[in-house]
Order: sequence, then structure tokens, then C-alpha cells
Amino acid sequence: MFQPTAFSPAPAASPQLDGMAADAVTLGREIVEIAGFLDAADSLAGDQLRRLRSARTAADAVARGNARVIATIEGLSASAKTTQDLVEATVARLREAAPRTAAVAGWVQSVDGRMAGVERILAAVQASNSGIGSIAAQVNILAINAKIEAARAGDAGRGFAVVAEAINDLSRKTSTAAATIGDAISGLAQIIETLRHEAEGTAITAGAVLEGTRQTDSSLGEMSRSVQHTRAAAEEISTRAAEVRGADQLFRPHFDEVLQGVEAQAADVQDLRARMGGLNALSEAMIRGTVELGGSTEDAPFIAHVRATANAIGAAFAEAIAQGDISQEALFDPRYVPIPHTDPPQLMAAFTRLGDRLLPEFQEPAFELDQRVVYCVAVDRNGYLPTHNHRFSQPQGGDPVWNAANCRNRRLFNDRVGSQAGASDAAFLLQIYRRDMGGGEFAMMKDLSAPIIVAGHHWGGLRLGYRF
Repeated sequence: MFQPTAFSPAPAASPQLDGMAADAVTLGREIVEIAGFLDAADSLAGDQLRRLRSARTAADAVARGNARVIATIEGLSASAKTTQDLVEATVARLREAAPRTAAVAGWVQSVDGRMAGVERILAAVQASNSGIGSIAAQVNILAINAKIEAARAGDAGRGFAVVAEAINDLSRKTSTAAATIGDAISGLAQIIETLRHEAEGTAITAGAVLEGTRQTDSSLGEMSRSVQHTRAAAEEISTRAAEVRGADQLFRPHFDEVLQGVEAQAADVQDLRARMGGLNALSEAMIRGTVELGGSTEDAPFIAHVRATANAIGAAFAEAIAQGDISQEALFDPRYVPIPHTDPPQLMAAFTRLGDRLLPEFQEPAFELDQRVVYCVAVDRNGYLPTHNHRFSQPQGGDPVWNAANCRNRRLFNDRVGSQAGASDAAFLLQIYRRDMGGGEFAMMKDLSAPIIVAGHHWGGLRLGYRF
């Protein structure tokens, strides 16, 4: 197993320098704590801004909707008034016409009774006409008999014969007239019968018209009352909408002041976060400077281990190039190919297989250095981590949360700490950060890195993470 050759720090210049180095580490921790608080404050301010902006958007929508309600209600109120006027005018005309309609319907119903009387009179006339016809027939018979007797009497009965002839002619004319009258009465009776049946139907219709008129009058009355209620409700809504508009006009300036205040606070927090980043970088430089000047801290063994191991990895990579295991172009190739069906996404690089073969020998011994060590990994200049420690290189399953914690190999860690660890070419870089443990819990961590140089070229860095 690989055993790194330790780097020995320069002899301590003075206890004061040791104290400065320790103070620089403490300062870095305090800065990270404050930065964590500012991160939380920034997140809270961001949430508040989003909620306030959403509230303002909602308030604007309410104001616009309220304005539309007022406009709609005003139109509805005017329409309801017009409708009410029309309904009341219709009711007035209907009630004015009701007596005339009732009179017409009553007259139509009375026609039916009078038609029945006419039919009875016609029946009597028909009977009388039939009697006339019968009498005419009898007179005709008598006239014929008289003519026969006159003929028997000879000259003495000649005058009587003339009278008998005249009577006979009169009876014929009477019979003809009776027959004509009978036909006329029969036709008239049929017409009267038809009119009577029609009058019966008309009388039923007239009754329905009267009932419909009463129902229409009742319905229009209900409609008029409903329109009155609608107008009253519209006026009430209009009053309430006006109150909402007044409240919004009073509320809006205060709300805008609160929003502007939160925006200003959020901007201040972001500015302070940026400045804390600068202070963090300054504390890291102070740590590095005091150590390089001979200051001693509890991190000295870790620094020596990381620097020696980083040099060894650089030498192993250079040897792989010399032996033709990989080309220099492939070792420094920054292209990463996504591995299908991985969540979180894993990536392959041209040098990943070489890392899987060479890096565990250099990375795993770090866990024997101190029980506080959490990881020891090599990353390229972009923060790409080809080969993680065995405990964090499990095959991915179906749970992305479990994968994120246990399948950390072949991942790109380009956050601030990861990016700086890979890109730094300083002798070493000690970064202090808060590690997200989930559930809103964070643990303070140190990330110590040293550059990996391959044949004079900066490939990346070796990261050693350990707890305080």
C-alpha cells in the first residue's frame, strides 16, 4: 500500500506565529459560520421576496378584477333598471288590457249559448215549414178532387173548376216554396251547427287565454320583484367593490414600502455574502501564509499527507503516459460523456478508467491518518471526480437520494469548494465549509487540497475532507 513521504513544515518562527496560524483557522471557521447564516438569511430574504412579489401580483390581479367587477356591476345595474322599467310597463299594459280580454272571452263564451238558441229556433221553423208543406199537399189533393167533381157537374161546375185549378196551382207553388225554405233552413242549420262547435272551441281557448293572462301577470310580477332584488344586490356589490378599491389604494403604498425594504435588505445580504467570500479567501491565504512561514496548527499532518500524496499521484499519471497506458491529451481531455439512466447524473471522461485503476492506492490510506477523515479524492481542474473512495462508489439504485449520498464517483463537483480545490495551484489550500447533512442540519468541515502536477502541467488537485 502507498505510504506518502511526509512534508515537514519549516521550524516555527515563534509561538506568536503558531498563534496566528491557529487564529487564522478559527477566523476561517467563524467566517464560514457567518457565511452560513448569511446563506440562510439570503434564502429567507429570497423566499420573502418571492412571496411578496406574488402577493403584489395577486393584489394587482385583485385590483384589476375589482375594477372589472365595478364596471360589470354598473352595467348590470343599468340593465336591471331598464329591464325593470320594461317589465313594469308590460305589466301595466297587460293589466290595462285584462278587462277587455276578459270581456272578449266572455262574449265568445256567450256566443256558444246564443248559437244553441238559434239552433232551437231553426228547428222550430223547420218543423213549421214541414207543416206548411203537408198542408199544401192536402190542399193539392182537395183541388184535384174538386176538379174531378166540377168535371162531372158539366157546365154548372165550370166556375168551380176554375177556382179548383187556381187552388191547385197555389198548392203547387206553396209546396215548392216550402221545399226551398226547408233546404235553406237545413243549410243554415248546418252552418249554425259548425259555428256552434267552433264557438265551443273558441270559448275553451278564451278561457285558456284568461288563465294564461292571469299566470303571465303573476310571472311578470315575480320577474319585477326579482329584477328589483338584482338591482339591490348589484348596488350592494358596487358599494363593497368601492370599499375594496379604497382599501387597496390605502394598502398599496405601505405594501410597496415593505417590498422595497425587503429588496434593499436582500441586496445588502447578497453584498455582504460576496464580501464574506472575500474574507474567506483572505483567511485561507492567512492560513497558508502562516504555515509556510513556519506556523504550526493541528492541520500540519494533513497538509503534509495531502502534498506528498498529490505529488505521488502526479508521478503515477506521468508514468502511465510514459508507458503508453494513456496519452497526455486524453488525461487532460475536459469532455465528459453522460452515463445513461443515472440520477444524479454520472459522467465518463477519457481518463476515468485509468483513475479507477490507479487512484484507490493513493486515496484509501487517508482513512488510517485520522478518524475525522471523511473522504480523500482526486479531481481535475473542473472539479470532475472520476474515482471516489470505496465507501462512496456504490452502484446506483432507484432512489436518487440514496444515490446522491452513496454513489459519488464519476460526478462533477463544481461548487465553490470543489472548483477551487481543482483549480488552485498554490502549495496547499485549506477551505472551511458547511456540509449539508440533510434535514436542515450542517456539519463544519475542512477541505484540504494540494495541486496534482503531471509532467509540469496542472491536472487538478487532491482533496482531503475531515471534520473539526
